[in-house]
Amino acid sequence: MPRASERRSAASQRHADTVRFALFEGRPAGLTFPQLVRSGELTPSQTSAGLACLRDIISERGWPPPILTKKDGHRFCTEPAELQAYELGIVREELTEIRRFITAIVGPHAALQPKGRWIKHLNTQLGSVDSTLDIIAEYIDV
Repeated sequence: MPRASERRSAASQRHADTVRFALFEGRPAGLTFPQLVRSGELTPSQTSAGLACLRDIISERGWPPPILTKKDGHRFCTEPAELQAYELGIVREELTEIRRFITAIVGPHAALQPKGRWIKHLNTQLGSVDSTLDIIAEYIDV
């Protein structure tokens, strides 16, 4: 079965084009989500689907990546320092989610089934993901 990013519907591709057009129109300033919905004349769910599809297709089309900041909202970004800060924020967010998953779900499961093959495998793999993300999250550009 193809990955979700490979199962793009024609509708989500149209929504991605609409969102891209709205973001290019709003440059260099960004657009908040409600502004993006209004300027694209889409529903909130269509706008979300368009943003998701846009994230899937930008690299194959050579477009700049869309980022979301509290200050500017959604916008395209080509500034390396801003992109690095955004990526670092996402990595730290994901690291927090992974750690919560490990402590709240995987840990209690391991306590209930300490010899389980699945839980040992899951614990090992998630430990690897945790340490990798931790290394990235602690990265300081020298």
